[in-house]
Amino acid sequence: MSTVPLLSDEEVSAEALAVFNDIRAVRGTEYVNNFWRALAHDPALLAVTWARLKEVMAPGALDPLVKEMLYVAVSTANGCEYCVHSHTAAAKAKGMTPEIYGELLAVIGMAMQTNGLVTGLQVEVDEGFKA
Repeated sequence: MSTVPLLSDEEVSAEALAVFNDIRAVRGTEYVNNFWRALAHDPALLAVTWARLKEVMAPGALDPLVKEMLYVAVSTANGCEYCVHSHTAAAKAKGMTPEIYGELLAVIGMAMQTNGLVTGLQVEVDEGFKA
């Protein structure tokens, strides 16, 4: 359960409604998800978070599907259920197949296992790996 009420379009400030309308325009949907509705309590935070997300997740050197898959991996590591679901759905919409998803989960699982082992063993970083 959310710690704040999720604000409807009728309840948000004009500034927050402008962000909601931009979300709709950019995403080509009428749907504004719960994350944005919770952030609407702080219109300035809503605006800067949406602006930064648009910039970071836009096509660039990394393919948008790769960016969504990275988001799923980091969200898994951070234990963010909302973001795992949200970005898994976004990755599927950008072409993630069940086979790709299976490989992604295998990589996440392998990284979590080896991270735990190397952390527990406190293995020193090889000189050749240091930047």
